[in-house]
Amino acid sequence: MKRLDLSETLRDGEPQPLLIISCGILKHEIRKLIQKGKINAEARFLPKNLHSDPVKLEKTLDKVLSGYRVDGGPRPVLVYGDVCMGFDMEIKALVEKHEAVKVDALNCIDCLLGGGGELLKIDPEHVYLFLTTGFIEFTERIMGQAVEETRKMFSMLKGITLIDALGDLEQYRNRIEAISDRTGLPILETRKVGLDPLRKVLSEAIERAYP
Repeated sequence: MKRLDLSETLRDGEPQPLLIISCGILKHEIRKLIQKGKINAEARFLPKNLHSDPVKLEKTLDKVLSGYRVDGGPRPVLVYGDVCMGFDMEIKALVEKHEAVKVDALNCIDCLLGGGGELLKIDPEHVYLFLTTGFIEFTERIMGQAVEETRKMFSMLKGITLIDALGDLEQYRNRIEAISDRTGLPILETRKVGLDPLRKVLSEAIERAYP
């Protein structure tokens, strides 16, 4: 993998751009923040399906972090949650190994809610399926088996909570209802959170990334 070297493209005194390495589930929201100038960074998004394989996720992140460090500039910011590689903070060792910075959040949904464990305030028992633009696509991919098997997979949950950060979830209504029907889970509520909670989480991590 090619090492990110920006030294030849920067003018004298121009700061090196900060690199965000994020789960693809947050691609739409992070790109919107960058486009609107709410955060100043470049971003690379990894495949959503890595969520299904913590071992493969670790290997991929290790390779990406090794190849995309920017010498002398800000440290890369990892947009993955505390539990994305396991519930014993396995991701912490990887972050320390590469001297990277990680957002203060449990997972992608916690990022959209403002991080710092905000998710636990609305789902302390982990009984809801949260859907965002990215999670709609991810959930559709893991529903390839028979309806009975899909419903068994989600049988421990009580229902679906929609997290609308971009104000566009109504465009996905048919797909959301198809997921509800396929999983047997009712749609319980929509939380229109906007992008400010995510911006706050990213801004705090970006501040820690600079020497």
